[in-house]
Amino acid sequence: MLPTGRSSSVAWATKTRREIRETGTDDGSLVVIPVGSIEQHGHHLPVATDTLLADAVSHLGAERANDVPLLVTPPIWSGFSPHHTSLGGTMTLELENLLALLENVADTALENGFDGVCFVNGHGGNASVIDNVVSTVGKSHPDVEVTGLTYFQLAGPFIDDIRESDVGGMAHGGEFETSLMLHLHPDLVTMADADAEYLDEPYERGTQDLLVGGTLSSYREFEEYSASGAIGDPSLASAAKGEELFDRLGDELADVLRSVSEQAR
Repeated sequence: MLPTGRSSSVAWATKTRREIRETGTDDGSLVVIPVGSIEQHGHHLPVATDTLLADAVSHLGAERANDVPLLVTPPIWSGFSPHHTSLGGTMTLELENLLALLENVADTALENGFDGVCFVNGHGGNASVIDNVVSTVGKSHPDVEVTGLTYFQLAGPFIDDIRESDVGGMAHGGEFETSLMLHLHPDLVTMADADAEYLDEPYERGTQDLLVGGTLSSYREFEEYSASGAIGDPSLASAAKGEELFDRLGDELADVLRSVSEQAR
């Protein structure tokens, strides 16, 4: 999978085996693994939203880190999303199966000589799995720099320059994700059906927003938060905001990849 409307010079899937090995044997080489999900995002966004966005941000960040030898694998399209299944449209892996899948992809990619790996996650429900796979792959490959992040958390330093919604407006299918999708995949967005509500987390120490985390985790089915399956304020979304978010996220990820490459040398 490649970002719509453009090719990518860093896509693993477009390279020959010789090209992949040559990149892997360069000093400080990295393999970037986007991780998404197939889960409902309300009535206005496609179920592949998390996968499409993680993949696009991964390619942009990798292309901008053009001084680093790296390749971006095809995205892992299914994540851990049991809390979305009752609303329909969702496909989820069991936790242990997702962990094993990520380990297998990393293990075989690293056989091509890469010095480091970075998992770029696009789904909040995958975050704990990403933390775990960094540890398990790191333990199996002690000479490799193993890292992972959730891409939207990179927006923390600049999000207040862009957002208009109050806390709770940038959640699942809200201002943030809808803006990015309007920029990257406008043909897949149906704004007339953008029915959502602000996140109302009962725990004061729980997650309040896509970019406002909490110290307390809890579990509930998603319809307890939203009848439509979307949370936040998509009415404030725009392609212009999405373009700025995408541009700045690309710069942030490129900076991360350069740092990881330096550590991997």
